[in-house]
Amino acid sequence: MAHLTTNPAAKERFLCIYPAYINSKKTLAEGRRIPVEKGVENPSCAEICDVLKAAGLNVDIEIKKMYPREGNRDDQFKGRVRVQLKLEDGRLCQDKFTSRRDLMFYVAETIPKLKTRTQKSGGADAGGQQGEGGKKVKKKKK
Repeated sequence: MAHLTTNPAAKERFLCIYPAYINSKKTLAEGRRIPVEKGVENPSCAEICDVLKAAGLNVDIEIKKMYPREGNRDDQFKGRVRVQLKLEDGRLCQDKFTSRRDLMFYVAETIPKLKTRTQKSGGADAGGQQGEGGKKVKKKKK
């Protein structure tokens, strides 16, 4: 495997990936950079970081940074991920990631497969059904 950079000055050359780039809920004007159908609903920096680390890339998360076009200042929208795409000599770290766009498509494709995403969607569906059932019973009693 190629030598990954730990030099702080070299980290400035890492690519920045903001969650807004792959968020299917955002418009192009709000910062989405991939097609809606390929995007992910409200991705977090932690999810992006986990996916890229699992792919074997050198990743650094910056929690206090925020996407400039982001109007909402909630914690879930904060942060950015820095990724080393190329080595110091200009060679690619991994051949399957030749550009920022390749990286964004990979992340958007992989995040829905995360265990946290599959568990959340299952729990939300069951919770929603129970809540609706409770409301129907109350209406019948009145």
